[in-house]
Amino acid sequence: MSDNTYDMVVIGAGPGGYVAAIRGAQLGLRVAVVEREHLGGICLNWGCIPTKAMLRSADVLHLMQRAGEFGLNAEGIGFDLNAVVKRSRKVAGQLTAGVGHLLKKNKVRVLMGTARLDGPGRVHVTRESGEEVLEAGAVVLATGARARELPGLEADGKQVWTYKHALQPPHMPKKLLVIGSGAIGIEFASFYRALGAEVTVVEVLDRILPVEDAEIGAFARKAFEKQGMTILEGARVAQLERGPDGVTAHVDKAGEVSRLEVDTVISAVGIVGNTEGLGLEELGVRVEKSHVVTDAQCRTGVPGVYAIGDLAGAPWLAHKASHEGVMVAERIAGGDPHAVDPASIAGCTYCHPQVASVGLTEAQAREAGHEIRVGRFPFIGNGKAIALGEAEGMIKTVFDASTGALLGAHMVGAEVTELIQGYVVARQLETTEADLMQTVFPHPTLSEMMHESVLDAWGRAIHF
Repeated sequence: MSDNTYDMVVIGAGPGGYVAAIRGAQLGLRVAVVEREHLGGICLNWGCIPTKAMLRSADVLHLMQRAGEFGLNAEGIGFDLNAVVKRSRKVAGQLTAGVGHLLKKNKVRVLMGTARLDGPGRVHVTRESGEEVLEAGAVVLATGARARELPGLEADGKQVWTYKHALQPPHMPKKLLVIGSGAIGIEFASFYRALGAEVTVVEVLDRILPVEDAEIGAFARKAFEKQGMTILEGARVAQLERGPDGVTAHVDKAGEVSRLEVDTVISAVGIVGNTEGLGLEELGVRVEKSHVVTDAQCRTGVPGVYAIGDLAGAPWLAHKASHEGVMVAERIAGGDPHAVDPASIAGCTYCHPQVASVGLTEAQAREAGHEIRVGRFPFIGNGKAIALGEAEGMIKTVFDASTGALLGAHMVGAEVTELIQGYVVARQLETTEADLMQTVFPHPTLSEMMHESVLDAWGRAIHF
């Protein structure tokens, strides 16, 4: 085998690509990965990790402001935005370096540059040091996605930001407009509101957090409004007028246009796949709505070419990309792995309060024809939540009434992004309501609410 011949070449070193490369190497494959910018991709550098570091700072500030509730004294409470950002970048840098170490440890060759498919099994790489062609038994496309920009709402990095600008803000917003209420929009709205900005969120659909269960979204909305956010649902930003002193947003709600004066806008209206310049069309790889079309095993239809992660479509989650990377590497190595089931992948939003879910919403379960049982349990009924001073929240479970199968679980409140994994495991193991009812949950913990929600679905809740 020549120096430029590999069993697997991965294009993109985000949470899908680098995991695929490492798993392939573990299975004895000769692997190379091509990355044009940063190891770790958007997730580690400009997404999951740095946002959570910033949100952690906001959480600590929020707790400091509540010191009196806990019998504590705290004076002169404030924040240094530059220091918050610096910590966030440090955390991201540490993890990016860790990815480099893992790739080296597993003997994966890393090429920093841009890649293009140059015929079957051929990857043309452009690097600062020159051109190189890799021969690949299989190619894994893991190029990810970037922020969608709507005409007239394009980011300029000064007054109108994407998530990248919001992670390295040129100023602290005083009056902030967030366009879009998915996870990205709501997380930034939550962060900047905690730091004192006046925040307005505009959502074109009829409710915020539109992929979540409607009852959970409504609960979250009330919590956000209680914090001082303004939420406009069923509305769209028709125009942005940029001036030297700020931005005037023309907001259309049911045909009535109002003007909103702000100094900063964050556009969080979705993502588009990074498909350009890869030579996909020439090779016959199908692209629809900026995403590569694949089957359940991430195969593109072109022999030896796979696509994973955000490039291959929803759900746009790092953990989905990573598991697809493992699955594809195992298939390339000759295995027959199970396909990743999108319905069993949890979604987490790290706003305050947090939101997390897995499986079908109540509405989706009914639409699918299930006769259902729904259980609910409020944080106010849980001793640990009250002791933590976090009594605002709810856990909701949806079961098939005849089989007891857990169809979905939905949460809003403190630490629910950690709790949700219990229900993820339950779904993976095809656990029924009887199994969950007989499970002993430790006391005092927030997890006890998960048990009570299951009990409530059958009219057996003890503590509420």
